[in-house]
Amino acid sequence: MEDNLESRTTATADSGSDAGSSSSTLAYDKHFVCSAPGMLTLIEVVFGLLVWMLIGGTEYLQVAALSWVMCGSVVCWVLTVCQLLVCLTSVHTRFPQLPWNTLVLCFNSIAAALYTIAALVDAASITQAIRGRHSYNSWMASTIFAFLVAICYASNAYLSFRSWKNQR
Repeated sequence: MEDNLESRTTATADSGSDAGSSSSTLAYDKHFVCSAPGMLTLIEVVFGLLVWMLIGGTEYLQVAALSWVMCGSVVCWVLTVCQLLVCLTSVHTRFPQLPWNTLVLCFNSIAAALYTIAALVDAASITQAIRGRHSYNSWMASTIFAFLVAICYASNAYLSFRSWKNQR
């Protein structure tokens, strides 16, 4: 069994050693999902989706501030999904000239600030709603999830800062 494994490993290594060829396959980083930043990113994706779905399912255009919350949450969600895909496929390792730790630190810090503001705006906006309406319950739930997402982004920013600091 060991000889078979060694021969497959050798054959794989030999087949990829052509001088001038480059591999275009993407590697799946299963360890990222199990890491603290990976789990926080997955939570950010799920809770961020809930924030904008809960607001988007209501007549949020009646409250002007909720349009800003909707826009901010959708933009952060799309960028977080892109970040998750980049980390899962290890694309960031193909571009060593990019300061990935710095980019992730900046993104998580900005997203934490934006989501904190969005959660506060969301909370202030629901006082305008009439209690008992469907919109009131959705906006209240979106406020709770917005605060949870802000905490996740802040935690991820802290972990990114530690990674960035250790890199220097």
